Amino acid sequence: MNKIGFNVLAWSAEISEGLLPILDRLKSVGYDGAEFFVGGTDEKACRLVGDHCKNIGLEVTTVTVMGPDENPISPDAKVREKSIEKLKWILDRAADLNSQVLCGPFHSAFATFASRAPIEEEYNWSAEVLNEVGDYGQKLGILLTPEALNRFECYLANTMEQLDYLLAKVNHPNVQAMFDTHHANMEEKKLGSAIELIAPRLGHFHISENDRGTPGSGHVNFDETFAALKKVGYSGWLTIEGFTRNDPAFANSIGVWREFSAPWDMAENGYKLIREMGEKYGL
Repeated sequence: MNKIGFNVLAWSAEISEGLLPILDRLKSVGYDGAEFFVGGTDEKACRLVGDHCKNIGLEVTTVTVMGPDENPISPDAKVREKSIEKLKWILDRAADLNSQVLCGPFHSAFATFASRAPIEEEYNWSAEVLNEVGDYGQKLGILLTPEALNRFECYLANTMEQLDYLLAKVNHPNVQAMFDTHHANMEEKKLGSAIELIAPRLGHFHISENDRGTPGSGHVNFDETFAALKKVGYSGWLTIEGFTRNDPAFANSIGVWREFSAPWDMAENGYKLIREMGEKYGL
């Protein structure tokens, strides 16, 4: 069966010793891995948490975002160069955590808009950045999987069609696609068709409910999702990403203003959903 992960952003965006009891419990639930947000993260903390995960047999994936001062699609070449430097630094911290994958919408700056549709130059600029950091990640053994986001958080890549177009320009074996059911629920006509479209490039997968609460408690069609994953032969991670108000600064930055589900409800019942769907569709 596919490996199952849980994103600890449900508790905190900070990587610290305080996460260790949570990681222990995730392991006891049955999770194969944990996913961490890498931002302005302390190197020592990354190594401590990475070592703990290794010691308890929990594998690691990571996620990040870029800000407007390090925007890969900025018309300013100096800003684009800064995005490369930042992504390489993030990959170094991901390596400290023993991460296998770096996912997220790092093809462009989060929630930074140009008041128009994306232009060809922006796809080209993003592809240049991703190609260079793809090389760097490959040397570290970390797969890069840029993510399509909904229209309220990004304008360069909202759909799998746009993400596929971008990744064709990147043309790097270490830069693949990420699919998130929360964003796809808003932007795609059919989840199954979108999964089939991106399947040749699909490297990471987030299981997320429409409201970011417990998977299976909302209206995301997980039957259609898992049937499509089986059809295309996807063998990568199935990682739950849900958000709460536990870390107010992070919650404020992504527009989470209320509680959707308690973290352990997401973790325990979300795990059951993935196991049940995996068994039902033979993943």
